[in-house]
Amino acid sequence: MSLLEVDKLEVSFGRTAAVRGASFTVEPGETHCLVGESGCGKSVTALSVMNLLVRSADRRAQRLAFQGEDLLELSDKGMARLRGNAMAMIFQEPMTSLNPAYTVGSQMTEVLRRHKGTGQRAATDRAADLLARVGITAPGMRLGQFPHQLSGGLRQRVMIAMALMCDPQLLIADEPTTALDVTVQAQILRLLAGLQRDLGLGLLLITHDLGIVARVATRVSVMYAGEVVESAPTAELFANPRHPYTQGLLRCVPVPGKIQRDQPLGAIRGTVPRVGPGFEGCAFRERCDFADETCSHAIPRHQAGVTHDFLCRLPA
Repeated sequence: MSLLEVDKLEVSFGRTAAVRGASFTVEPGETHCLVGESGCGKSVTALSVMNLLVRSADRRAQRLAFQGEDLLELSDKGMARLRGNAMAMIFQEPMTSLNPAYTVGSQMTEVLRRHKGTGQRAATDRAADLLARVGITAPGMRLGQFPHQLSGGLRQRVMIAMALMCDPQLLIADEPTTALDVTVQAQILRLLAGLQRDLGLGLLLITHDLGIVARVATRVSVMYAGEVVESAPTAELFANPRHPYTQGLLRCVPVPGKIQRDQPLGAIRGTVPRVGPGFEGCAFRERCDFADETCSHAIPRHQAGVTHDFLCRLPA
């Protein structure tokens, strides 16, 4: 049984279709990366899994399940039982994700006390232990500090520690290195990879950075305009990308020793379109060098291998 199953997820906000039939799974102990440009639906997909969308959003799916439990049928109370407990999320912006009015310690211990009924002393000990585990020195002192007293990198580490308070089976990390400098980014990625390996977590990592994907991912799903246009094991996707959008993304990655001085970097012309409900055809067709009139009709999904599929009119 997959840890997380997402089958034909659709999310719309009025006349805007943010996610259109996205499907993927996350297996226990796997790092599954969702990749794509800003605005392609990655974060909305994560918020859909956690049921944290605004009330005006319309969420539908053929199947949305965690450890076999149907998330679409869960009440608000049932979802609150899972959220922060068996499944946890690290949000995109570390500078604003913590409540500025409460200390780090009070926010961390609240998670454990609510879900596990743990006493204050035991919860505080657990929080200090996790802060030390994510590389924060003097954890006892940090528990008494407020978020504004911490740097961006420390706040992100606190968010990771808070997400691990209840030993979740699934951890969703939404752009966990956004707004952090390059050195801290590398530290956070090593930390996540080590925790995922040591604790056996299923990790759904959302990013637009293919360098991160190459280093940590087990499997990759490429999103464009709300659709998963290609999905494959990491090594296979980098070696044999089949969708024109995936090929374009990889051409945009600077390769040391191959990019000549004064030569332009790779780019994909145009911008991501705004897609409304009922849109048909390939959303990438206005930016694709291989598009023709058939791309405005229903697009087939091909198998390029047992575990490699892509959505395109071009044959496998």
